[in-house]
Amino acid sequence: MKGTFLKIAAMAVMLSSGLVLAQKQPKPKSQKEVDAIMAMQNAPDPDSRIKAAKELITKFADTEFKPFALQIIVQSYQQKGDVENIIVSAEQLLDSDPKSYTAQLAIAGTLAQKTREFDLDKEEKLTRAEKMAIGAIESLKVAPKVNLQVTDEQWEGFKKDQMSEAYQAMGMIAMVRKKYDVAITNYKQSVDVATTPDPATAVRLAAAYNVAGKPAEAIAVLDKVLATANLHPAIKQFADQEKARAVAATKK
Repeated sequence: MKGTFLKIAAMAVMLSSGLVLAQKQPKPKSQKEVDAIMAMQNAPDPDSRIKAAKELITKFADTEFKPFALQIIVQSYQQKGDVENIIVSAEQLLDSDPKSYTAQLAIAGTLAQKTREFDLDKEEKLTRAEKMAIGAIESLKVAPKVNLQVTDEQWEGFKKDQMSEAYQAMGMIAMVRKKYDVAITNYKQSVDVATTPDPATAVRLAAAYNVAGKPAEAIAVLDKVLATANLHPAIKQFADQEKARAVAATKK
């Protein structure tokens, strides 16, 4: 979910920029803590961001920026695709902030992507993923704007895009459970709620239509995807494969 990380990272810049907060503003307690926070924010790559964030938490145990640092860690592990550490760091973020939609989405998305049909603990993981996705949606519904420099439109758009990720996770969960109509409903919700629909999600929707025996609906979705300008080659390949599958099904 590279697109997810980029969306979150872009908003994180806006949220942290100027630190003009609608809620209680976290405050550094020393210049050294300020330096540590700046080192974390200015780190050029995921590994250095993780290192700087962990140093902030370790060296300044009472820092009010701990949730923000943990969020940076989660997002950096997502960018690296480090599944185990995504879950571990997201759990730590939930301990610090039980309503963190960042943590809930990270756990939901990771478990939904990595759980397979024949995993012995399949249902345990899927149940947890579903709980986290639903929790993220509920958290987002009431999430206050945390930076007065962010417009209401930007904030609502950000929340919609995050909800889209939650619905996508629920679609993937339903696919593993072979509940294809449920998957279709959730993928459609993911596409509909997003400010800019993710073509990859639309292709997942088409795949769900295909396995549900609805090739005409799949083709209608895929035609729109394939008409997208500058479509990523990997998504185009996936879309072409699903369209060929749908077209073949219509000829049977």
